[in-house]
Amino acid sequence: MTDSPTPTWPMTRPTAAALALVLLAALALVGALPARADVPSDPAAARRWTGTWAAAASGTAPALPGASIRNVVHVSVGGSAARVRVSNRLGTAALRLGAVTVALQKPGVPNSPDAMPGSLRTATFGGARTVVVPAGQDRLTDPVALRVPAHGNLLVTLYTPHDSGPATFHRSARQTNFLAPYGNRAADENGSAYTTAIGSWYYVTGVDVLGSSAVGSVVTLGDSITDGNGSTADANRRWPDRLAERLRALPAARRLGVLNAGVSGNRLLRAGVGPSALDRFDADVLTRTGVRTLIVMVGINDIKGTPNVTDPAALTAAYRRVVDRSHARGIRVVGATLTPYGGHGAYTSARERVRQAVNASIRGDGIFDAVADFDRAVRDPVRPHRIRPAYDPGDHLHFNDAGMRALADAVALSDVAP
Repeated sequence: MTDSPTPTWPMTRPTAAALALVLLAALALVGALPARADVPSDPAAARRWTGTWAAAASGTAPALPGASIRNVVHVSVGGSAARVRVSNRLGTAALRLGAVTVALQKPGVPNSPDAMPGSLRTATFGGARTVVVPAGQDRLTDPVALRVPAHGNLLVTLYTPHDSGPATFHRSARQTNFLAPYGNRAADENGSAYTTAIGSWYYVTGVDVLGSSAVGSVVTLGDSITDGNGSTADANRRWPDRLAERLRALPAARRLGVLNAGVSGNRLLRAGVGPSALDRFDADVLTRTGVRTLIVMVGINDIKGTPNVTDPAALTAAYRRVVDRSHARGIRVVGATLTPYGGHGAYTSARERVRQAVNASIRGDGIFDAVADFDRAVRDPVRPHRIRPAYDPGDHLHFNDAGMRALADAVALSDVAP
């Protein structure tokens, strides 16, 4: 596989006058919402955008014409304003959005479509309330004047008035989202029209915040383990969520937002469930905002999938390409070892030898700037080809909440945020 040219994802950018008006509005709203420690006093930091949440486009689903989709997203760091990335990256026709709004989710009700009273804002694109996103492209909203709390939940609602063809989505959200089947209900604070729960994020693939005390972001590139399979739904207990909690305790000069680029079923070398990690690398890593560090934990599906990789060198060569392309953008790369899956239906001793060889290269060949030894953190000391029973949700591949915590705690913060 050869590197594809770096794609350009055209973004709608507000005029200077529009941006100034939005920022003035944001300042006017500061008194209306509680102050947060994540908002710095440094003037330069106040003008800096930071990535706070992401979801990789993993495939498409049937369009939902005439419906309003209320996505619930859990941010890592806060700020004085927000902007949202909407994606038609995997679509085949122009995506028409009739309205987009952003709000804080009502406190204390993580499974509710209700917005915090007074927090709902209309998002615009170059000053317009509607937007057309061509197939294969993304768009960024203008800045939305809303103080975003660190580790809080946002409601990002989109109204799709027409059938725009296959909808770009992130299938396995591990988060309850909501659908109002009929009409434009994007501006509803009360969520009573949102009568259907859905388990995927539609069209929304990123949120940035303005003026965070964080100095940048870290991307976690991976498969279903990074996506959170096995962890408790609606609880934000994926290992990247736990990493975000740990990073929050650092001094502001080292604090980073966390952008989860995990896709369930994803492979490093071959497309399957969504584009391969190599093919989506530009969109999910290089075009994200303020990326300083990348953590790579992908490859187990290449080893156990069909057809499967039998030569460890194929994976390590791909890791080197990821590192080279990251370094060209000044991004530090941490490599995570591949975790055990003995007892899973796809396990064989031959595939285990490939996993062990790949892990030996990750640990000893100097491919990465640093290593997080996930394998060592979660393997059963008696049967090292298997996960510790206390971390195993039952499928012998993924991790429960305790296992997710063990993975995140195996990452040295000094390697992620030097």
